[in-house]
Amino acid sequence: MSTVIYSSPIFGPIKSRRLGVSLGINLLPGDGKVCTFDCIYCECGFNAERRPKQKLPTRQEVAVALEQKLQQMQAEGMAPDVLTFAGNGEPTAHPDFPGIIDDTLSLRNRYFPKAKVSVLTNATRINRSEVFEALKRVDNNIVKLDTVDMDYISRVDRPVGRYDLEELIACMRAFEGRCIVQTMFMKGTDAQGLSVDNTTPEYVAPWLDAVVHIAPREVMIYTIDRETPAHSLLKATPEELDAIVAQLQARGIKASASY
Repeated sequence: MSTVIYSSPIFGPIKSRRLGVSLGINLLPGDGKVCTFDCIYCECGFNAERRPKQKLPTRQEVAVALEQKLQQMQAEGMAPDVLTFAGNGEPTAHPDFPGIIDDTLSLRNRYFPKAKVSVLTNATRINRSEVFEALKRVDNNIVKLDTVDMDYISRVDRPVGRYDLEELIACMRAFEGRCIVQTMFMKGTDAQGLSVDNTTPEYVAPWLDAVVHIAPREVMIYTIDRETPAHSLLKATPEELDAIVAQLQARGIKASASY
């Protein structure tokens, strides 16, 4: 299995398909995965096969490591386009996530004030007021919504614990246009041989209605880019993604696709 585990608490910078030159901030251990989803397409692998032995980095460790990296990049004349919370699982699961956001914004302002701060989140914890408020403070809070079909979510995203789709959609709408919706479109089958093709009208139409209701600043759709732990998954085609983008744009929503 060629899935990826990222260094912690800082990795990169890397070239992101959607965000440009991205310096990664990984709030999870550097030897495994901690996530409130167990997606069958996750580049970090399945949760059960990636149990970490290391502890979460502390708030102070994150701040120190980030400042050191920003100082290095400044000395080398390498400016990041974005500081991105991502890595080995769900960043908002860190108990000091709000404070780490504050530290990161302060360091960004000191060293690279033109850089954006982004958070890639599966949205499972945005119903927590402290997480919601922290996400409102960043430039790009990028929240996942792969579908509005609970059977699909249960088979593909596989939430760990309670997952209330209606509540989370309401929270996304409560950002009042200050969020970006991110959606994975793909094809193929799951381990039971059931289709995971969410590019069809039966999935796209209700998802589109939900996105219109959320009224995000932007929608980013994408497809598989790296090896996945479930090997029966397939990329959506550029034509399929472009057709979905066109439907979003027809509803007045800014949208882009990454192939």
